[in-house]
Amino acid sequence: MTPTPPASFGATTADLPTPAEAWRELLEGNQRFVAGEPRHRADVDRRAELTHKQTPHAALFGCSDSRLAAEIIFDQGLGDLFVIRNAGQIISTSVLGSLEYAVAVLHVPLILVLGHDECGAVRAAIDSQAEDATPLPPHIAHIIDKIIPAVRRVGGATDAAFLVPENVDAASVGREHLRDTVAELLKRSEIVSDAIADGTLAIVGANYRLAEGQADPHIVVGVI
Repeated sequence: MTPTPPASFGATTADLPTPAEAWRELLEGNQRFVAGEPRHRADVDRRAELTHKQTPHAALFGCSDSRLAAEIIFDQGLGDLFVIRNAGQIISTSVLGSLEYAVAVLHVPLILVLGHDECGAVRAAIDSQAEDATPLPPHIAHIIDKIIPAVRRVGGATDAAFLVPENVDAASVGREHLRDTVAELLKRSEIVSDAIADGTLAIVGANYRLAEGQADPHIVVGVI
């Protein structure tokens, strides 16, 4: 049985949109960003509203890349998104705990897992599989290790075979890694998987295109 989280200052389910409504808000916000017509709020009154509570309508787990400023690219304001980011959007204990808090305490109806093209972590994972690759520093290698299975599937490698980085499509690796990330989240978090089964949560895995500024959905778990 999933443990009951402690009471907190989050929203009740009555305060929040459905998964489909939350996703539509992010899509519309991204469209405003692409069109150069933002309207998000970050003023004094909004700060005051949020002093004692938060009611984000989605959690976003994405890459730390400086070009993936979550609230900006989805035209969201203060208090609208619960954001977790690390290099290469790698699942970890702290990421799982943060997302479970968002689901169980803040009752967000949507988790958006966001990758992007030209990802440095994906590129490093591909390059690390070359025969003459320079060993990575240990903490960076720990991150890259989570992406290597996607690299080797895309590259068609078996066992310990080396790859030629130029022959491995980085965009395909990014999409494969995105699928792996969503699958691992579902496998490792009972809170998340139970909420999806109950219909109160959906997960969207999307890829952000840097040049266009557009987020394209590739994976949907749940009903949106």
